[in-house]
Amino acid sequence: MKKTLALGLTFATSLMLAQPVLADTLAKVKSSGSITMGIRESSYPLSYLDDKQKPIGYHLEICNKIVDAVTGKLDMPNLKVAHQAVTSQNRIPLVTNGTVDLECGSTTNNAARQNQVAFAPTTFVTNVRMAVKKASGITSLDQLDGKPVATTTGTTSVQLMRAHEKGKHINFKEVYGKDHADSFLMLETDRAVAFVMDDNLLAGLIVTSKAPADYAIIGEVLNIEPIAIMIRKEDPQFQGLVNTVIKDLAKTGELDKLYAKWFMSPIPPKGANMNFPMSDKLKELIKNPSDAPAEAYNKK
Repeated sequence: MKKTLALGLTFATSLMLAQPVLADTLAKVKSSGSITMGIRESSYPLSYLDDKQKPIGYHLEICNKIVDAVTGKLDMPNLKVAHQAVTSQNRIPLVTNGTVDLECGSTTNNAARQNQVAFAPTTFVTNVRMAVKKASGITSLDQLDGKPVATTTGTTSVQLMRAHEKGKHINFKEVYGKDHADSFLMLETDRAVAFVMDDNLLAGLIVTSKAPADYAIIGEVLNIEPIAIMIRKEDPQFQGLVNTVIKDLAKTGELDKLYAKWFMSPIPPKGANMNFPMSDKLKELIKNPSDAPAEAYNKK
């Protein structure tokens, strides 16, 4: 009986010790001496690589503020910061398995994902629409019947398109890019007639393309999506720190300044200006921060 009890206690203790290593991000960072940001390579202007392959962007700057707070809280002035490139397909697994501590990309906060991960308060709101070449004459979903439509593997864009009332009876061919740049290349090289994605990402890809004047963002809004920084679930200490940083940025006006820098001013690497004014919804969320999922924005 004592042996069984001892084994049981040993097993229970090992479980208790094993789980917090992954769930407690601050303890993990303290132990390892480093924190890993998940970054995107072509999610303009939220998270992308400049001409020197350095990760930059609106969400990168916000994540740098979070890292500064972690450095202060843990008293680790020499904290190492690593950058791990993620895709739409692998970003959630890399957060849940402990590879990435802070995903600083272009991830939609929705109810399904909240079952696997947690989100910071929303720092951007996007509309899902489509980019086309102006010369195609395409202005609406119902013109896509029988045509190839690009989107990025691991995103929800095509599902949203099929769920839309006008998309239910359209028979289009799905073609997938491994990342947003690859998907846009399909449009650029006429392997697709449209690219369905978040309008800010489309605008960023267009403005940094070889011929920005050749493209237009058109059609119905398929979904309104809150975009947020992603972290692991059930980690109240780290969640609290992240939330505090973002709420402070919102309260002090720093978030407005960062938005103006990345969406309303020339940005690297080409000095292009997206001229993408802040939406009324995001203005509202800066006044009243929230981590509500996309479903809360798209109630029928």
